Amino acid sequence: MGKGLPLISIVVPVYGCKSCLKELCRRAATTIESIPADFEIILVNDASPDNAWETIQELHEQDDRIKGIDFARNFGQHHAITAGLDYTSGDWTVVMDCDLQDRPEEIQTLYEKAIEGYEVVFANRTERQDNWFKRKTSQLFYRVYDYFSGSVSDHSIANFSISEKKVVEAYRTMREQNRFFPLFIQWMGYTTGNVPVEHNARKEGSTTYNLKKLVTLATDAIISQSNKPLRLSIQFGFLLALGSLVYGMYLFIRYFFLDQPVQGWTSVMVSIYFIGGLIFFNFGVLGLYIGKVFNETKNRPLYLIRKTTEDKDEER
Repeated sequence: MGKGLPLISIVVPVYGCKSCLKELCRRAATTIESIPADFEIILVNDASPDNAWETIQELHEQDDRIKGIDFARNFGQHHAITAGLDYTSGDWTVVMDCDLQDRPEEIQTLYEKAIEGYEVVFANRTERQDNWFKRKTSQLFYRVYDYFSGSVSDHSIANFSISEKKVVEAYRTMREQNRFFPLFIQWMGYTTGNVPVEHNARKEGSTTYNLKKLVTLATDAIISQSNKPLRLSIQFGFLLALGSLVYGMYLFIRYFFLDQPVQGWTSVMVSIYFIGGLIFFNFGVLGLYIGKVFNETKNRPLYLIRKTTEDKDEER
C-alpha cells in the first residue's frame, strides 16, 4: 500500500452478474489509483446461481486486494452489504451494485465530494436507466415509506455511496434482521451530501426485485422504521366505533320516538362482515409487528459464511 494514502474499501454484493465482476474490478482499481488512494474490493457472493464464487476466487488470485465472502445461502442484498461492511478496514467505504449500472468511475466523484466535509455522500441518479416498472415501483416505495415514517426520501438515491469509517463503525452496531442500507445510513444523521452521477443501463440479466419482493421490502422497511400503521389502526377503529355509536342512537330515536321500525337484515350482515374484516386486518397489522419482534428475539446471525478468500490463503 502507498505510504500515507487513504484506504478506500469497496463493498459489492454479488448476485447474478458473474460476467460483470472482472470489468467492475478493473475499472474500480483504475479509478482508485487515479485519486490516488489504496483500495480493497470485497465481493460478497450472496449464493449467486451463476457460480460467481469461482470468478471471485480467480480475481483474488490475480490481486490479493480483491477479497471474497461466500454466503452459505442467499440472505439478500442488504445482508450481503452488511457482511461486506463488517469486513472492511478502509478510511472510506464505497457500496455499489455488481451489475455496472453504478459506474466505477463515479467513485472518484463521490470521494471528491466527501472530502469537502461530508461524512456520507450518496450518488444521485438524475437519469435512471431502469425500465418503467422499476422506476415507478421505486417512486411508489419511497412515497409510501415517507408517509408512514414521516421522512422525506429521494427515489433517485440507492445503495451507491461513500461513507467515512466512523459511519461504517456505527452501522455495524445496528443488527436488526430487517435491513435497508440507505435508510439506515440516513437515520443515523451524519452529515450527508448528494452528487449527480451517470447511471448506466443494466449490462447483464434483469432485476431480481419483482413486485412481490418489492412489497415485502416495503413492508419490512416500514415496520422496522415506523409504528404509524398501528396508530392508524387505532384511529380508524375509534372512528368506526364513534360512527357506530352515532348510527345506533339514530336507530334508537327512530324506533322509540318516531315509531319507525328498523327493517331488513342485509345491512346488519354487511356491517358484521365489514367490521369482522377490519378486525382481522388490524390483527394482521399487529401480527406483523409481533412476528418481527419474534424474529429479533431469536437473535440469529444476520448471515452465515461458507468460506472467504482469506481462508484459502491460510491453507497455502
